Amino acid sequence: MRLRRAITIGALLLMSASMTACGDDDKSGGNSDGDGRTGASASASSGKDGSGEAAGTELPEASDMASIAYFLNEHGSCLDLMSGTEYDDSSLADHDPAWGDDNMTREPAWGIKERAVCRDNYDDSSTLLVLSDMKKFQTSMRAKNYGSILIGKDFAVAPGGAETTGDLKNSGLVVLSCESERQIPSGYKQEPAEVDGCVLTNYFAN
Repeated sequence: MRLRRAITIGALLLMSASMTACGDDDKSGGNSDGDGRTGASASASSGKDGSGEAAGTELPEASDMASIAYFLNEHGSCLDLMSGTEYDDSSLADHDPAWGDDNMTREPAWGIKERAVCRDNYDDSSTLLVLSDMKKFQTSMRAKNYGSILIGKDFAVAPGGAETTGDLKNSGLVVLSCESERQIPSGYKQEPAEVDGCVLTNYFAN
């Protein structure tokens, strides 16, 4: 009787030890690579997307003037939108000229499909460009020494002043700089543009 009881108690102790070991495995495993993290937390801490590649940032797209104006109003202000010709003929242009001119839209080398102007909340005028060919646009920017401008994937914006430039810093736009003498401070991104001599940067100089 005592022998049978001892055998039963021993079997129960063995089952308990086995179940405890399984529970510890569940806590320490978590994922197939055995690093102790769950799949979700491992992915979040790696800073990469599900494919294991670094997640890239796409430039904003806006293929018409209404879309560009809407985009600017999400991050700043774009009021009283008018065509470039209408603005250039207005009294506003006398004391606050817009970027460029409408001759650019008639020159295929610029790759500009449409040009318009709107006012911001700081009483300045911003120029909006719908681009049909980004490479042609960058080539002309470089060749004609037009300095820098903000660009998305298929459009460009020349802010009217430092305040609007500041409003657009976190919009996803980047600075296209084609100035050979432009100095970009360390710590800011500086990537090649589509044309030699031009760079893309997140350094928004006022």
